[in-house]
Amino acid sequence: MASTTPGYTLDFDTFHNTINNVLTRTQTTRHTLDPSTEVPLPEVPVATQDDVDAAVRAGQAAFSAWRERPVDERAAHLERFADAIEANLADFAALLGREAGKPVQAANMELAFALGHLRATAKLRVPEVVVEESEERTASVRYVPLGVGVGIVPWNFPVLLGLGKLDAALLTGNTFIWKPSPFAPYSALKLGELGALVFPPGVLQVLSGDDGLGPQLTAHPGVAKVSFTGSSATGKKVMASCAATLKRVTLELGGNDAAIVCPDADLATVVPKLGALAFLHSGQICMDVKRLYVHASIYDAFLTQLVAFVKTLKMAGAGDPDAFTGPVQNSAQYARVRGLYADIAEQNWAVALGGLGGEGPHRQAKGYFLPPTIIDNPPDASRIVVEEPFGPIVPVLKWSDEADVVRRANDSMMGLGASVWSADVANAERLARRLEAGTVWVNSHFELAPHVPFGGHKWSGIGVDWGVEGMKGWCNPQAVWVRKL
Repeated sequence: MASTTPGYTLDFDTFHNTINNVLTRTQTTRHTLDPSTEVPLPEVPVATQDDVDAAVRAGQAAFSAWRERPVDERAAHLERFADAIEANLADFAALLGREAGKPVQAANMELAFALGHLRATAKLRVPEVVVEESEERTASVRYVPLGVGVGIVPWNFPVLLGLGKLDAALLTGNTFIWKPSPFAPYSALKLGELGALVFPPGVLQVLSGDDGLGPQLTAHPGVAKVSFTGSSATGKKVMASCAATLKRVTLELGGNDAAIVCPDADLATVVPKLGALAFLHSGQICMDVKRLYVHASIYDAFLTQLVAFVKTLKMAGAGDPDAFTGPVQNSAQYARVRGLYADIAEQNWAVALGGLGGEGPHRQAKGYFLPPTIIDNPPDASRIVVEEPFGPIVPVLKWSDEADVVRRANDSMMGLGASVWSADVANAERLARRLEAGTVWVNSHFELAPHVPFGGHKWSGIGVDWGVEGMKGWCNPQAVWVRKL
């Protein structure tokens, strides 16, 4: 299908890399499968070292002129890019459904947030700060761009997370190479093609490839910064590779977010919110609720209501407008999450809902579907509690002592997000501030905004994306001393 909007006409059936504003092919191609149907999707390029070298050279050549453009002019390019994406919105939503397995409402939500993020970021500025002003001298701190940046983007939010790196990088004067996940390259390739109609050559480039492409980019001496979103295990490899050339690096890694439900929580309000936040995108979001700690006095009522709510969530393929949960995105992740389901019988966990043999929808003839599953109060040392499932399975655990539940929530190598739910907002905030995570919420979870930084503690990351703090990560601070003669 093709957009017919004048000036921004795209063919959504063929896919190319974008290098220096030229659509390029490669001798070798590959494809992924639609996770809802397992039908093969179109062929995409497999970038070579020569392609990487060409993109880095183009980014370096474009950098000097791009960084010198006024920031308002760079912002105007981002706003035109948002307009161009919006002109192709229906096609991008359909493409997200096919490549990521997102139901219609989830695909539309990602695109709406991504467009809002792009436009809001275009309005942000990194200020130059005067830290001393006297009769003899002035000292100020400004932030200058790094050069060629690389964004390595995961498969679960292939548009939003890519644009959330791109906008900050370009606005601060860097050039940008987008490397999408091999499992979900399609939207990014179309965004690169669209970007060639908006940005000067070499400013925005997109390279699709196999597992070898990431290391080629992280090791390249011409790349100044890498921003990576993905697993903690891969993040360690990215950081090690970047160390050889002292690249700047931002890592947004896995999460195992805890939500603490206090005894005074209003279950009629809290249960639907937490049920949706646990199973949004079938649990395949780093900031989904992964561990639910519920006070013992309300535990049974909470669990009963949670099961009833989750039963109302329709699981279906991306084409079903009423679907809330869809498939697991790829076969490798499906096999990994299915292993947790296999642990149910082996570890003798109590199942409140789902499982491979319990209530709820089961494996369909085609597609990587797993039933939404709730595990009733497993031991804290259980794999389902310790590991991030990244699938539609969540444990609910009892607590009775505040100090103990804070300790249990913090007893993880992950520290991305955490939340506290209570009618006593002041007490909930007191508890939230004791949690070891990059973002904490009171009576909400997975609440994000373009002007608020987003990142993790511990093994959940280094540095932040988004907001002015995220923009500073695409810059070197520079102290400027002026002696008044």
